[in-house]
Amino acid sequence: MKTYDVVVIGAGPGGYVAAIRCAQLGLRTACVDQWLDPAGRPSLGGTCLNVGCIPSKALLDSSHHFHNLAHLLPTHGISVKDPKIDISAMQARKDRVVKILTGGIAGLFKKNKVDWIQGSAALQAGKTVAVTGHDGKTETLGAGNIIIATGSVPVEIPAAPLDGDVVVDSSGALSFPEVPARLGIIGAGVIGLELGSVWGRLGSEVVLLEALPDFLAPVDRQIAEEALKVFRKQGLDIRLGAQVSETSRSGQAVEVLYREIGTDKQHKLAVDKLIVCVGRRTFTDGLRPEASDVKTDERGRIEVDGQCRTSAEGIFAIGDVVKGPMLAHKASEEGVAVAELIAGQSAQIDHGTVPWVIYTHPEIAWVGKTEAELVAQGVSYRVGSFPYRALGRAHGAGETAGLVKIIGHRKTDRILGVHIFGACASELIAEAVTAMEFHASTEDLARTVHAHPTLSEAMHEAALAVDGRAIHF
Repeated sequence: MKTYDVVVIGAGPGGYVAAIRCAQLGLRTACVDQWLDPAGRPSLGGTCLNVGCIPSKALLDSSHHFHNLAHLLPTHGISVKDPKIDISAMQARKDRVVKILTGGIAGLFKKNKVDWIQGSAALQAGKTVAVTGHDGKTETLGAGNIIIATGSVPVEIPAAPLDGDVVVDSSGALSFPEVPARLGIIGAGVIGLELGSVWGRLGSEVVLLEALPDFLAPVDRQIAEEALKVFRKQGLDIRLGAQVSETSRSGQAVEVLYREIGTDKQHKLAVDKLIVCVGRRTFTDGLRPEASDVKTDERGRIEVDGQCRTSAEGIFAIGDVVKGPMLAHKASEEGVAVAELIAGQSAQIDHGTVPWVIYTHPEIAWVGKTEAELVAQGVSYRVGSFPYRALGRAHGAGETAGLVKIIGHRKTDRILGVHIFGACASELIAEAVTAMEFHASTEDLARTVHAHPTLSEAMHEAALAVDGRAIHF
């Protein structure tokens, strides 16, 4: 039996980062992963790199370029007659991006002397792990410590069973060979909006059916309402309070039956492709956590304390398999923290300053509390906001939709939350995260010089606006 200081189960953004950091700290490390690519080859990176964050952003970028070619560039005096999109070339580019990055992790494993063990893992008593390889053979690994990073998988619903052809999950939606004329999406959350944006920009007639009555319920209401108006103007048909009850396939099309929540009204929707993206669930299939006395909650998530320790000594869990936002960067930071704890160092993660991003265009990004949360908690606050349309750089770039909103504590002025809807929101939010990590006040941001002309000036002006001092609006 091979023995290691650390065995990491799962090679997604939590697992592979944890494994590399463990190895950097001098710990003999193995990483067990069962992912196979469409050709049946082992591939590192988990959902994020293979069928999630990376390929979806590659397609979003391609579709955004195509959309700009037809709609934005003519305003710059640049025109191209009858622009066309080669879907096969677009998909090939996406696949190359994935191959480069997954191969990069394999190179990092080799450089840091992490043993990559290919197969599925099951916990056993005494901190041992049984690994069943893709050839069916089983080996047992001994470990001083175990890090569970098995991630999550898409939720399936009985009303819309997947067939891998016409009715697909988010993974299948990344590999359409052609642009569907009519595209239905069940779920208007983060994934549904991003996928709807990709295919909508390329020419699909997109309808999103969201069961909840509120659009993007976790997002600040002002931001969500502004985004809903912009997305509908872009052509996304977002129907709220729409509960899907049944789907039926007819040839190469599918009919969706749904009703309006709170009424008896029934509606039918015919589409050429249907994407089911109603959320994700923790993936522990075959892991057998009970064999090592690792406790799980009613939703199957592994229970951990504030430092990712499970109920079993020496066993940790990180990322989507535990409570909290299912975000790649959250998983990675937990992986680093756990590696450093195992090595005897101190480590801490402030989950209150983990940023969220929705990669539509314009993007949505936020960190910290929303107004609704602060009201519910009885916290007194002040708000400042600033629109993109008042920025010189936004006008020059043709990106005038959106705003920055900053919330500060009424008495201490400490920044409690920052919410952005606009171009480059995913990049601008980093300034807010940094400020909040250093316990900055809105006055600190207001007195920080921002270059002109930039989109980041919206952060500066929103901070000024908290105290009623915005200059340009």
